Amino acid sequence: MSFNYRDLLPEEMDASSRVWVYQSSRLFTISEAFQLEGLLNAFVTSWDSHGVPVKGYANLFYGQFIILMADETASGVSGCSTDGSVRLMKKIEQEFQVQLFDRLLLAFFLKDKVQLLPLSQLEFALQNQFITEDTLYFNNTVQNKKELEEKWIIPVKESWLLHRVSKLKKEPRLTVD
Repeated sequence: MSFNYRDLLPEEMDASSRVWVYQSSRLFTISEAFQLEGLLNAFVTSWDSHGVPVKGYANLFYGQFIILMADETASGVSGCSTDGSVRLMKKIEQEFQVQLFDRLLLAFFLKDKVQLLPLSQLEFALQNQFITEDTLYFNNTVQNKKELEEKWIIPVKESWLLHRVSKLKKEPRLTVD
């Protein structure tokens, strides 16, 4: 899998552009991806904030992550325009039978593909070294274009998950004789 996603981001969007990452609970099929592309393009084309067009961008990455971006240097994004984007994501959830708002489902790059892991299973995965400090993690908490470019796909040791990894290292492991 190539991590050259930065090349697909629009250069004309300011580094401070707001970003929302919506992670799907499953990979979209190719035909779904084409349908999704149409929905995202239609939304971005008509996206406005109090009648002022929003300079926006939306795309599907790795078949599983919808990235929505708004350049607020061109026009601000209000609650109403944010609500519009949430309505679109809810529509996508219903139409494609996926979950986009499950923040307890973590994404990692394992065995050459995106693998999802419930947060509740993270400790087990770390203890059994299915996931290590060097495993690539999709940090969907990025908030702007600059963070998306620099901190979206990072090793676990550079993420908020580091706290959990460090905690586990300090705890003695139980062994059975």
